[in-house]
Amino acid sequence: MVLLEHVKRRLGPGVTFYCDHFHAAPGARVALWGPSGCGKSTLLNLTTGLLRADEGIIRVDGQEIQDYSESKQDAFRGERLGFVFQTFNLLAPFTAFQNVIVGMRFADVIPSKEWKDRAHTMLEKVGLSHRLNSKPGILSVGERQRVAIARALVNKPKLIVADEPTGSLDPKTADSVMSLLLALCEEQGTTLLLVTHDRGIAERLPKIFDCTDMVKEDQS
Repeated sequence: MVLLEHVKRRLGPGVTFYCDHFHAAPGARVALWGPSGCGKSTLLNLTTGLLRADEGIIRVDGQEIQDYSESKQDAFRGERLGFVFQTFNLLAPFTAFQNVIVGMRFADVIPSKEWKDRAHTMLEKVGLSHRLNSKPGILSVGERQRVAIARALVNKPKLIVADEPTGSLDPKTADSVMSLLLALCEEQGTTLLLVTHDRGIAERLPKIFDCTDMVKEDQS
């Protein structure tokens, strides 16, 4: 599903990200683990095309994406990827139900006549059928992340990328959200790449990829 080979990206004067090899098979659930600043999020952003590599091959779902135009990258992400962030990225004026529908509207892969049913079903799956008409401001942080997970998975993407999805949550809520995310990805057969600096979170996934030392200072 995901392959990076000999990928380099200059991050600043004298600082370079380098990944010799990374592979995640279809349906795999992989933790990208390591300390802050080691390159976890850079690896994730290169995989999604949010950053461009200076060298190397990046293949996602059989497509080499490193030379795609910006518009083609946007379309590819909309069709095949879902995103879960630490800060939720929900639209404050919209209800939970509307936030999930917006995810389908932007992706443009689901017929509009199915949007309402799919949004309702997905919010029910994450335990929020009683919160359909609630706006993010009155939801708990755990509920906001559940809405974000519903939005990310409603289009049945091939790949979910999650950047510190439990970073804003207390341990009990984080455990619940992780269980939900892993269960839904398994149910849908979705590949999951999850960035975390928390070893306990990383060990909940079947595979851990150690990102330590992928960002290096150039030797003069």
